[in-house]
Amino acid sequence: MTGSSRSSEGLEPRRKKLLFRCWHRGTREMDLLLGRFADAHIADFTEAELAELERLIELPDPDLYAAFSDKTPLPPGVADGMFRRIRAFGIAGSAV
Repeated sequence: MTGSSRSSEGLEPRRKKLLFRCWHRGTREMDLLLGRFADAHIADFTEAELAELERLIELPDPDLYAAFSDKTPLPPGVADGMFRRIRAFGIAGSAV
């Protein structure tokens, strides 16, 4: 997969922005992991889930990649629900 398979058509601006940000991280590994996850779930997220994803993607790619690779833990409160969901998605899809 080389990019998003989901159109942003029909998404509200906040979801469009998040989808774009998940696919344009700066490192290909994180683009694939976060972008594929966003493609699959962005339309169905609650407002709280959107906020949690927004907080998570504020972290730098090296920190996120190290956490997803089990090399460095994330701070408490960040390594919660959304992080675990993305990690499980990545493992199931072998994105990382």
